[in-house]
Amino acid sequence: MTKKILITGATRGIGKKIFEEMLSVGDVFVIAKNRELLNNLKILGAKDVLSCDLSSHAELAKDFIVENEINVLINNAGIYSYSELDKEEEESINDIIKTNVVAPIKLSKYVLNRMKNNSWGRIINIGSISGVMGEANASVYSASKSALIGFSKALALELAEYNITVNTINPGWVDTELGNKSINDSEFSKDEILDIIPQKRFVDPTEIARLIKYLISDDARGITGQSINLCAGLSVGY
Repeated sequence: MTKKILITGATRGIGKKIFEEMLSVGDVFVIAKNRELLNNLKILGAKDVLSCDLSSHAELAKDFIVENEINVLINNAGIYSYSELDKEEEESINDIIKTNVVAPIKLSKYVLNRMKNNSWGRIINIGSISGVMGEANASVYSASKSALIGFSKALALELAEYNITVNTINPGWVDTELGNKSINDSEFSKDEILDIIPQKRFVDPTEIARLIKYLISDDARGITGQSINLCAGLSVGY
């Protein structure tokens, strides 16, 4: 069976590495906002792309998902905000929750009919170590990623009998443009952040992509409902 893989937010950072890794696994489809970057992915091998703002129009992805017979869903798109809660804008709160929680739930709903009919499917949600441990001055983001973990566990139970697995990967600090921007937004220097990471390094996005490659393989069919911390030891302590 050909894997029909949908990745959200795959035009840069973690998503781009996931896209590159998945090209050797099956047919790859992408949903993101930036049309120009999406066209670049088509040149690189994407079977089809959809320009869509998941914070406001996730339902527009339904026909795209059904028509392309998606059987692997990777919910990667997300919004991060570093702000004290009393200074967080209302619009920002809504965008974070809609993009990080509501959109993955809706997209998961849209893929289930085909997955159930075929008795096979994989859903991977990209969470964050902030949803496991909490992050001061990123409470809305932390809440959204914590919600994603709970959603994944419950949905995994709901779908276990259909040979559909649902798992969450929680990256720590990742060596991407967003990761470096997060440093600039925070009150800590990169050296100070590295000092509290047990392995004294940022996670390479390729590590996340290759973990996904394993989780969607048949070798990982017994892994479901799991919240996997890929964080260079950050969740353990320092």
